[in-house]
Amino acid sequence: MDKVVDCPLMDQIDSATVHVTGVELPDEDIAVSDVRRVPHALRLLYFIIGLFLFVTALGLMKAGAQALVPTLEGSIFTDNAWSTLGLGWLGACIVLSGSPIAASALTLLDGGAIDRTQAFTMLTGSRLGAAFVVLVVGAIYAARRSGSAGRRAPISIGILSLLMTMVVYVPGAIFGYLLLERGTFDGLTFGTSPRLTSLTDTMFGWSVDLLKDVLPGWTLFPIGLAVLLLGFSMFDRVLPAVSSDRLEQRGDAWYTKKWPMFLAGCGVCLLTLSVSVALTVLVPLVAKGYLRRANTLPYIAGANITTLADTLVAAILLGNQAGVQVVVTVTLTVTIWTLIVLQFFYPFVRRTCLGIARVALRSPVHLATFVGVLLAIPITLIAI
Repeated sequence: MDKVVDCPLMDQIDSATVHVTGVELPDEDIAVSDVRRVPHALRLLYFIIGLFLFVTALGLMKAGAQALVPTLEGSIFTDNAWSTLGLGWLGACIVLSGSPIAASALTLLDGGAIDRTQAFTMLTGSRLGAAFVVLVVGAIYAARRSGSAGRRAPISIGILSLLMTMVVYVPGAIFGYLLLERGTFDGLTFGTSPRLTSLTDTMFGWSVDLLKDVLPGWTLFPIGLAVLLLGFSMFDRVLPAVSSDRLEQRGDAWYTKKWPMFLAGCGVCLLTLSVSVALTVLVPLVAKGYLRRANTLPYIAGANITTLADTLVAAILLGNQAGVQVVVTVTLTVTIWTLIVLQFFYPFVRRTCLGIARVALRSPVHLATFVGVLLAIPITLIAI
């Protein structure tokens, strides 16, 4: 994990920058200043405005990108389980969200376009590509920061999100596939449930619907990017500037502990029903020094479990029991494997993920290679 130590390893570069020596990740410069005293009422207002802009931006970006989904739904993409795995993965990367692709898997299953096994692999692929939005948002956040201070930190959150998702979903999906083929959950049935909506959608979803009605579809994505920048500026006002003494690692803080962070990830994602929102909130927190990157992996793991809540509700509402069985299989196997990883293999997994992130952040070429491999894998799966 990153380590903050006293001088000379931590050098006061100027009045606004502190150099933090990384042990498992590269050194970084974090912009700091005196802690601002902002009234709580004003901070709450900034938070509400920031959340409104943030959710609106993600909705606009997703709506603008979802126009590409129909072009992905063809015979070459759904002819076998490997192809649907690649379709789910690549589709989630393109639309910057796993939920619409997961919902597409259920509707394709319900319509008979794919079978239960293909729906399972497509749903798994949608989760593998869902964290790509965090890398995109991290890059945007890094680009808006002047100078080189703290540019690696927000990008690294995207890399760690993708890696941790693979760690829990790939083995979990293998176990789930075996259980599904054995018919372990064939007797599982659910009745129709009332519609469950995201708190953020209830509060702010109207803004996305309004803009979608009045703006051309092709403008939604770039406008969403602009709104995202405004949202980050509001979040920056909520978080007080971090002085150099606040960058000291507190070993007794709850956010440095494995299980509290895991439960926090579960709770935030369950509240918002969006892994995009739950994970991208880490970007400004890490960039400003409130969280160390090495401590975010349990949070990411937790968010990747409860993100399937809205997909389960969608399966129940469709009334297709095969779809319910697919979602339950993924959820249970991933949950069990995640708990095993965190309990018995967490130190090794953390070292491995941070090591890969360190290599990917070493240069722009390495980062481009990482992204290229990430996109090449699902394309190869589709071609099989």
